[in-house]
Amino acid sequence: MPRSKAPRAQTVARPTPAASPVTFRAGCAREWVVASAEPDLAYTEQAFPECPACPHRVEPEETRPFCTLRPVGTAHPFAALAGLDLPE
Repeated sequence: MPRSKAPRAQTVARPTPAASPVTFRAGCAREWVVASAEPDLAYTEQAFPECPACPHRVEPEETRPFCTLRPVGTAHPFAALAGLDLPE
């Protein structure tokens, strides 16, 4: 008697969020309106005179320096750590 094959599990494609205009802010307070669904962006142009000395500049090894752009009104990713009460 032939064995019946079990049905294959189907993967369901999740729709990606639609890109809509979002105002992103850099550490220097400059803002850009960009159509994006991303939670943050990397600004790699570094076109402003103060960019090389900016405290928000990230300089990873083996790639270009960048500044992280976050949507206006979004808390800093480490903001929740400010309220921690660590035992001594």
